[in-house]
Amino acid sequence: MSTAAAYAMPAADAPFQKVTIERRELGPHDVLIDIKYAGICHSDIHTARNEWGGTSYPCVPGHEIAGIVAAVGSAVTRHKVGDRVGVGCMVDSCGRCEPCLAGEEQYCSATVMTYGTPVPETVQPGGYTMGGYSTQIVVTENFVVTIPEGIDLSVAAPLLCAGITLFSPLQHWGAGPGKRVAIVGMGGLGHIGVKIAASLGAEVTVLSHTLSKQDDGKRFGAHHYYATSDKQTFRNLRGTFDLIINTVSAELPIDNYLRLLARDGTMVLLGLPENPLSVHPMHLAAYRRSLAGSMIGGIAQTQQMLDFCAEHGIGADIELIAADEIDSAFDRVVASDVRYRFVIDAATI
Repeated sequence: MSTAAAYAMPAADAPFQKVTIERRELGPHDVLIDIKYAGICHSDIHTARNEWGGTSYPCVPGHEIAGIVAAVGSAVTRHKVGDRVGVGCMVDSCGRCEPCLAGEEQYCSATVMTYGTPVPETVQPGGYTMGGYSTQIVVTENFVVTIPEGIDLSVAAPLLCAGITLFSPLQHWGAGPGKRVAIVGMGGLGHIGVKIAASLGAEVTVLSHTLSKQDDGKRFGAHHYYATSDKQTFRNLRGTFDLIINTVSAELPIDNYLRLLARDGTMVLLGLPENPLSVHPMHLAAYRRSLAGSMIGGIAQTQQMLDFCAEHGIGADIELIAADEIDSAFDRVVASDVRYRFVIDAATI
């Protein structure tokens, strides 16, 4: 076993503490990564504070990991010492089921998430996975992706969750030239969605509660920007969009957004509100509209996303923080007080 410094929450209502954790010994197919940067995702907050239930403590979150390969197992062929690499939301899957064979490991029923998944002690001492708020991590080579030289590691880290979460549905539902795409919300997810959708060639509209981030939206590539607090927005844009990507977790009047879809249009939900949705079936049936969901993306698609972002100069807009600022960063994320993602400098752990 090896050890790593980490920041962990000892309980749901306790502040982060610096701790020492154990990592498993390097196996034949394993990669040891020196973590350089770790992004803060809103799901880190939900999990660490046990808002979704079932959290094991101490909890070391973090599934937006960017770093450098420090060592490789004897059978590793995909990566070598010194490579720039990333780890996202998953660190293993069964490899045999239909989703895995289709390259969509995120839909495998046996997926091992980067933190919080019960595993044998031989996989992670302590009996459950611990994430990227640490100095090192050991991951099987098939779940380690290459970060191209064209992206700084610090702005690449959020792409490992936020980036693929947007890229996957945009690609799946055919965002590109001639397609009218709306991004709901201009936060950590939404701002990356605007950049990717615009680079894919779509006509991009931002639907945000206010116009306070309009200048940023236009800078990121949006062609149009509307405030959803203005009721006229929903009247004027009826039947407009081929694809709507909802990035916010707040409860929304879904029927109002469905009316904005053109015939055969699809609204994709990425944000996960606490309560069930209420939808009038007529708003789906009348124009053959669809309401769908999407969850991150497979490993091959994540690599494709990183290559695309490097080619198009896309990275997250970040605020770099020290590890002792994680608690305040969590509070600021909840208060929507960040433009647009917090990233932890692992050198401060």
